[in-house]
Amino acid sequence: MYTTTPKKPNSAMRKVAKVRLTNKQEIIAYIPGEGHNLQEHSIVLVRGGRVKDLPGVRYHIVRGSLDTAGVEGRKQQRSKYGTKRPKPGAAVPAKKK
Repeated sequence: MYTTTPKKPNSAMRKVAKVRLTNKQEIIAYIPGEGHNLQEHSIVLVRGGRVKDLPGVRYHIVRGSLDTAGVEGRKQQRSKYGTKRPKPGAAVPAKKK
């Protein structure tokens, strides 16, 4: 896992990971959402879909499957980020800065 910067005119620190597939190919995959729990040797599920402003990044890591946790505190578009439905009346964890 490492961060990389997008092409002009955008500016950010985008999280990406080098992934070795079961067929021994190495790819670069984008880690979507805020924060992640991935470490070296984590097993991840990869889907297609490039990131337009990151050269060479043609895959996304699927959040909420295998070793990748969902995004904490997500309320909308939960299925895209692997977040479980919040229990009604449950306190929402404070967002980290």
